[in-house]
Amino acid sequence: MKRIILNLAVTLDGFIEGPNGEVDWCIMDDDMNFDGFLDSIDTIFYGRVSYDAWGNFQPGEHADPAEKLMWENIHAKKKFVFSSRDRPDDKATFLTADIENKIAEIKKQGGKDIWLYGGANLVKTFISLGLIDIYKISVHPVVLGNGKPLFEDVKERIGLKLTETRVFRSGVVELTYELKK
Repeated sequence: MKRIILNLAVTLDGFIEGPNGEVDWCIMDDDMNFDGFLDSIDTIFYGRVSYDAWGNFQPGEHADPAEKLMWENIHAKKKFVFSSRDRPDDKATFLTADIENKIAEIKKQGGKDIWLYGGANLVKTFISLGLIDIYKISVHPVVLGNGKPLFEDVKERIGLKLTETRVFRSGVVELTYELKK
């Protein structure tokens, strides 16, 4: 069965973006093997705002070839967008109702895992519904002081088991947890 993986960057003080949506603090090092992660998934879950911003993003013509290849790989995945409103889109399927049952159906399909891309409201919903199987959190060596927190409005304790820790040249620490069942 497919697993839902939250693979997300967070600041040392727990924010996933700055107060104005900034993510300029995110570091992408070649030793992170992000391409390896992308090869492990075949599906991406987006919130509508994140999809509108990043779901069809194209790097500029002068972008690094590795960045262009990364975005090609991302755009080759099957995309589902969680939204209150449906809309036609030939590059994604919009899900507007009966979310938990549709997620269960998608997880039962064969293939690779699912990346819960975000945004913040979608991540918050998945956390509150207990739908995340793996938390892959990359802690970046920066303190913002304020912004959008990763764990906002959590009502119940979430038991996790640390399964892997990786430290990168930049000082980013990737912590991988599985949901305790």
